[in-house]
Amino acid sequence: MIGACGICVMNKSDKIFVAGADNFVGDALTTQLLSQGYTVVNQDEQANLDLTDARRVDKFFSDSKPDYVFLVAGDSGGIAANINSPAQLMQNNLQINSNVISSAYRSKVTKLLYLASSCVYPAQSPQPIKEEYLLNGPLEPTNEAYAVAKIAGLKLCQAFSQQYGADFICAIPANIYGPGDDFSPEESHVIPGLLNRMHAAKNSSADAVEVWGTGKVRREFIYVDDLAQGCIFLMQRNNGPSPVNVGSGQAVSIAELAELVKKAVDYSGQVNYDTTRPDGMPLKVLDSSKVSELGWQAKTSLENGLAKTYSWYLDHAHDLQLKS
Repeated sequence: MIGACGICVMNKSDKIFVAGADNFVGDALTTQLLSQGYTVVNQDEQANLDLTDARRVDKFFSDSKPDYVFLVAGDSGGIAANINSPAQLMQNNLQINSNVISSAYRSKVTKLLYLASSCVYPAQSPQPIKEEYLLNGPLEPTNEAYAVAKIAGLKLCQAFSQQYGADFICAIPANIYGPGDDFSPEESHVIPGLLNRMHAAKNSSADAVEVWGTGKVRREFIYVDDLAQGCIFLMQRNNGPSPVNVGSGQAVSIAELAELVKKAVDYSGQVNYDTTRPDGMPLKVLDSSKVSELGWQAKTSLENGLAKTYSWYLDHAHDLQLKS
């Protein structure tokens, strides 16, 4: 349905496909959509759909005929994963983006939202980072392969909009965390990695936990449920190919974050910083004024979000076979 301002508006009866429903962002998004009364198509099939297989993706679109698509799928990881598996991260994300975006166009979906990553911005961007800084300089070397793949997805959406008039929009989130995140030591981002290590240190009465880098770099984090709500908001309120930042407006140093995680876990040991390890970008904070002007803002404080995430972690520790 087209609203009074020319923006497609999702109705409760419209069929919605969450590409990436099996990851923690997709799960939160699916939960939010269902709680608001929207129709999410073929949930069981989505969870088992190999999005790197172009024929299976095409068949899914042909059979399900979704009206709206949230493309939040793809492999990701922290600094270690980006250093150790750049080819895997790049190839899988390129395949997924190409398959879903192309199939969505061929099946004539009403609208698609592609979720990129703040890694797409140059390493030395002025802060806070505005959307127009995209491609204004070299990328952060520690996650360049992943960032290139996410940029390709964003640019493919813009290309379909330019050439075919497709209503494909893009959102760029701050660093995401929350229930359902990847807590594995090899693949995790900073927050689940810290929660896991401090939980293990607490249980083993270890005197200290080691953190990569200096602890001085600053990052912005957004709770996964807030991001899910932001994506739904943008699908309803935004159009045009220009990307939109979706952040929390809260930036902390890694050292400050470590102290907040210590509090959430109730760990009393020390935090030691391995300065021989890479820090990544020295500062990464998004300018989310565009989405704010549209009428949306994140609601969950970092402290509350960490408490909710750790509570989920404890409830699922056995299933995840986490360290103890």
